[in-house]
Amino acid sequence: MSAAAEEHFDVAIVGGGPVGMTLALALVQSMRGIRVALIDRRPLSVPKDNRASAIAAGVRRVFEALGVWAEMEAHSQPITAMRITDSGSGDIARPLFLQFDGEVAPGEAFAHMVPNTASQAALLGAMGDLVSVIAPAEIADWSEGRLTLADGRTIVSPVIVAADGAQSALRQRAGITTSGHDYHQTGLVATITHELPHDGVAYEHFRPSGPFASLPLKGNRSSLVWTETSENAKTFLAMDSDQLAREIEAVMGSSLGAVTLEDKLMGFPLRLQIAREFVGPRLALIGDAAHVVHPIAGQGLNLGLKDVAALAEVIVDAIRLGLDHGSEDVLGRYQAWRRLDTASMVMVTDGMNRLFSNDVAPVRAIRDFGLGLVDRAGPLKDAMIRAASGVSQSGPKLLSGLPI
Repeated sequence: MSAAAEEHFDVAIVGGGPVGMTLALALVQSMRGIRVALIDRRPLSVPKDNRASAIAAGVRRVFEALGVWAEMEAHSQPITAMRITDSGSGDIARPLFLQFDGEVAPGEAFAHMVPNTASQAALLGAMGDLVSVIAPAEIADWSEGRLTLADGRTIVSPVIVAADGAQSALRQRAGITTSGHDYHQTGLVATITHELPHDGVAYEHFRPSGPFASLPLKGNRSSLVWTETSENAKTFLAMDSDQLAREIEAVMGSSLGAVTLEDKLMGFPLRLQIAREFVGPRLALIGDAAHVVHPIAGQGLNLGLKDVAALAEVIVDAIRLGLDHGSEDVLGRYQAWRRLDTASMVMVTDGMNRLFSNDVAPVRAIRDFGLGLVDRAGPLKDAMIRAASGVSQSGPKLLSGLPI
């Protein structure tokens, strides 16, 4: 393509992470001949990444419908149960207040831990040459239905999708503002090996500084998602691996025995951030470009992949009906579909963090009493599992494992 050339696509997606790639794959698999561009600042490749993501059952069905789950599953660990404890500063004992069996249906886990390398490799392989990948490429300008790249090329499309992360340049260029607040917490992540088998059990230890979750991976390995105050996090990030291992063992008690860090502890600031609009003129926001929530319930990526299921269906249905799939009416359907579910998840994650990230004795007594009631209420526990799994009969078709 010459520097002054224009190239036309039916959909242009900016952002080559798992959310952007899944949308591209969903579109090309759902409609023969659709022209989809996937644009990213970096070359698309399988990351050198030890981390893993929790994929809920509803989202797993998206990957099943797209034919990539079998490859992911071979490297994934089902979460067979979850154990929740609550402890205050200086507590020696960590009583178990709530436990879930990890099935939404017999033999169907409510979530899997999927290595990021496995998901990226499966998506890249399935896209093949069905998607026009434009990477590495910098966006120099955006206007309604047009992208100007730094090398002078122009991408024209009835709809442009911003899947370019929490600091989305497209969202900012479109003048879409966000609301939210800083949690004054840092999310610490690492992968550990441990002495004892996890048996597929995920542990969530609620502590005054925030939740500490260990999520099972294949073998005697787990992924840690650890919330600390921003001030305390600096101390842990400065520790050597032996010191950190001792700290982790102290928090986890005897649940997994002695631990060793596989990689360096990483930290990222936590905040709540919701776009005031999920759409603009011929623009749709998905994933972190639309919403960033607290990791306390492990729903960040799952929310983004739910966006994918909804937007792909709205676009494909509109094209089949001969409608302008980038029009305000069509994109408005996507926004209406996703706003309520996103708002509900914001309320849940924000409320849980406020409730559990403190050491106020009366609050602890009330929340522990509440956890105990939930643990003894079978139907309520089942409803909570189904909600966390993302399984819905009334949502987008891909979330039920059906083709669009």
